[in-house]
Amino acid sequence: MTGVLHGFTHLYGVALLPLYLQIQADLKLRGVEQATLLVTAMGLAYLLPSYPLGVMADRVSRKKLLAIGLAVNGLGFAALAAAPGFIWALLSVVVAGIGGSFYHPAATALIARLFPEARGRALGLVGIGASVGFFLGPLYCGWRAMAAGSWRVPVAEVGVAGMVAAGVFAWLADDERNLPGADEARIRARPRLADFLGRGLLPGAGVWVLFITMCLAFSLRDFAGAAMGTAASLFLQNAHGFSSKTAGLALSGIFIMSALSNPLFGHLSDRGRFRWLTFVLLAAAALMSVFPRVTVPWMVPVLLAYGFFFMASYPMTEAALMDAVPDHVRGRIFGLALTITGLIGNLSHWAVGGWVQRLGAGAASAPQYRPLFGVLSLLVLASLTALPLLRRLRRDEPPGGQGRSVPCSLQSIDAT
Repeated sequence: MTGVLHGFTHLYGVALLPLYLQIQADLKLRGVEQATLLVTAMGLAYLLPSYPLGVMADRVSRKKLLAIGLAVNGLGFAALAAAPGFIWALLSVVVAGIGGSFYHPAATALIARLFPEARGRALGLVGIGASVGFFLGPLYCGWRAMAAGSWRVPVAEVGVAGMVAAGVFAWLADDERNLPGADEARIRARPRLADFLGRGLLPGAGVWVLFITMCLAFSLRDFAGAAMGTAASLFLQNAHGFSSKTAGLALSGIFIMSALSNPLFGHLSDRGRFRWLTFVLLAAAALMSVFPRVTVPWMVPVLLAYGFFFMASYPMTEAALMDAVPDHVRGRIFGLALTITGLIGNLSHWAVGGWVQRLGAGAASAPQYRPLFGVLSLLVLASLTALPLLRRLRRDEPPGGQGRSVPCSLQSIDAT
């Protein structure tokens, strides 16, 4: 059930990608840059509350947070479908983004707690929900917008569906298993101001610098990954004449293969996270650079291969980070990491829109996009610098990479 919520959370994040040109025309925007700004604004609203919601995830029912978040997310999309102008649309996506921010701090901490011995595999399996959501978002919305003659119809439908799913989850899902005695009392204590200020979260200034530097390095991956969807959408529609339907179908290819790769590499990473993380990011960077250079029949296969490798990096990163910290701070640690990486990453939609807008008439020429995809490839390569930093936050794994890891730099957190 948590995987289903994961699907809705990410469906909303990519639902507008094939609809940029229709939104621009319907809302009479001055350029495609404003349409892409809607996705950036939703992403920023999705990320800014991540740390306070991480605090709540460490202190209150994670089930309730998950249900409330999806309901608000769906409500924002329903409001977007009724938007008479750009300002209303902007406010609606902000509401949707705030709702989406409830999911990851609560769900990641929950899964890490329930599956201490196979976190990579468990997060990979829950990641199948994200794969389905990523796949259906552009596919359904692109097809439905063309069939209905309006981008508003699919946006309204996915909004209502999310609110219904939130109600079903609240009705059927169980609260997580309790921890014994003192641990349960500590974790479920009422949130305090010190929790929101991060007091006792990391033991010392040196560890804070290491953690923040690591997050900034991972933000390069997130920027490139988010930009890839928007850049591919505009590239296919402007330079190759794809419709919103066919562009949505092509973009969905990025995500559907991760339904296989997330559990596969998540399981493999339980025996060597950093080796497999390096492999998938190197492969993804190469495919990013190749994408605008192949002929049209090869573009969808390249997107499939890119998504297979790139998307698999997320559950492995989450598992490595969850290995490094105890349960009572996992929500806050993940929320803080998501805030830093995601705020930078989600600027990419607006930035790509601006890049394409500046191409002018050149936006119809395929070779003009090669520098853009080349830069994205280089950003993924640069993000590999995060891996040795993440390794520093953990004690070396036992021989064979099995067993539970205890962080070296963070080993005093439990005492704190």
